[in-house]
Amino acid sequence: MRAYSKGILFLLLLSQFFPYFEGNAQSAAVPLESGYYVVVAAYRLGQDIYAQNYINHINNKDGINAKYGADTNRNYIYVYLDYYKDFDESIKEMLEIRKKAGFEEAWVRIMKGELDSNVNMLTKAEPEKEIPQNVRAKENETVASNGVEEVNEPVQPESVVKDESNTVEKAAEMEVAAPKNPIEEVVEEEEPITEPKPVAEASVFLSLFNATNNNPIEGEVEVIDVDRARLVEKVKGNEYTTLPDPKSKTGEISLIANVFGYRPVQHTILYGQIPDDSTSHFIEWEGNHYVVKFALARYHRGDIHTLYNVFFYNDAAIMLPESKYQLNSLLTMMNENPNYKIMLHGHTNGSSRGRLITMGPSKSFFSLANDVKDGSGSAKELSRQRAEVIKEWLVSQGVNEDRIEIKAWGGGRMIHDKNSVNAKKNVRVDVEILEE
Repeated sequence: MRAYSKGILFLLLLSQFFPYFEGNAQSAAVPLESGYYVVVAAYRLGQDIYAQNYINHINNKDGINAKYGADTNRNYIYVYLDYYKDFDESIKEMLEIRKKAGFEEAWVRIMKGELDSNVNMLTKAEPEKEIPQNVRAKENETVASNGVEEVNEPVQPESVVKDESNTVEKAAEMEVAAPKNPIEEVVEEEEPITEPKPVAEASVFLSLFNATNNNPIEGEVEVIDVDRARLVEKVKGNEYTTLPDPKSKTGEISLIANVFGYRPVQHTILYGQIPDDSTSHFIEWEGNHYVVKFALARYHRGDIHTLYNVFFYNDAAIMLPESKYQLNSLLTMMNENPNYKIMLHGHTNGSSRGRLITMGPSKSFFSLANDVKDGSGSAKELSRQRAEVIKEWLVSQGVNEDRIEIKAWGGGRMIHDKNSVNAKKNVRVDVEILEE
């Protein structure tokens, strides 16, 4: 412990010379008022994008409305779920939060100030205050299980930030001078900031964001074994993970963010080595994990992208329900860029004539309703109708029809032999950017 504390003191000395450690980075976080905060994660001051990415992730869960704020004295920003003026209420809520998956290590952060008198009253007037046995800390322990974290001044450094097993950066706080009759205090025991490790030995955060506004983007990253030119795995973006081992001679892997609506971005690193200076523009060591940055830009004029995840019923110009996700991405792209004009290119597998099912008056885009029209037509007509139904859906969502053109190819531009195992990939609709 003595060597550990010396290491931390050394880091604090460095902070006098390096703004990164001192927390001088710009932050949009609002300073936290005095009170009791049920905290689930913390980051260094200035790391707002990581705090916001985590908030966006957990707010998808039922009943979660996380926020974050700054403790400028400590140079941390905290992601918290609830805020209380009453100590007992905060403890009760913290214990409930710990029952939810992903929040097993939630803790109470005490921001003092006007609460000083209340805390003193609790500690002096109620020295024997009962805390549930299952969360009572052992006497003289630095880390207790009740999840309460109180900060007094002056402070002594105890620990810093680490990457927890549940993939959330937790903030370490400092050891505090104990009052005479203390409320049991908790300091989360954390790993210290370390020297960079090889990618194979470290946690990685794949940060996908819009290069224009820095908003996080939902999507996946393809991990490619460069030696064998093969896909190893697809990894979800904006989450902490460990990259898969390509098990190749060189260990060279390419990370490709290929998100619909954005130009692909590719980075190449060596799995078993520490990244060198040539990669510093896209990968950074953040004390105990790597951040790989994918600054994604929207399509430009002339770009063509396939709606690989828009599917149709057999012989029909009616979409399957699972097409909604990528259609929503296309709609978002059109709404974010009001100057976009696009052309939808329809393609089929082969050029023979056959059955052709189209929508009826009910305009049921995603089901074979009772009023569908069952007829026949050429492959070119089928490809046109499929492009048309996507256009109709976009118009129904508020996109001006003048921004969308149609081109029918039938089987004129197949990318695979019509009898091959990949023949289904010939059935597709491409999006071309005409104007931006």
